[in-house]
Amino acid sequence: MRELITLACKECKGRNYYSTKNKKKQADKLELSKFCRSCRKHTLHRETK
Repeated sequence: MRELITLACKECKGRNYYSTKNKKKQADKLELSKFCRSCRKHTLHRETK
């Protein structure tokens, strides 16, 4: 059920984190505030393909 997803920074579009989520229970895209190494600050990261 759980699938691997990639989280990308909304500002620099860098793919920094990997996570899992249950696609059956949560259909919308996941957004988390994480630290981006290239931007050197906390930014919003969104689920990508």
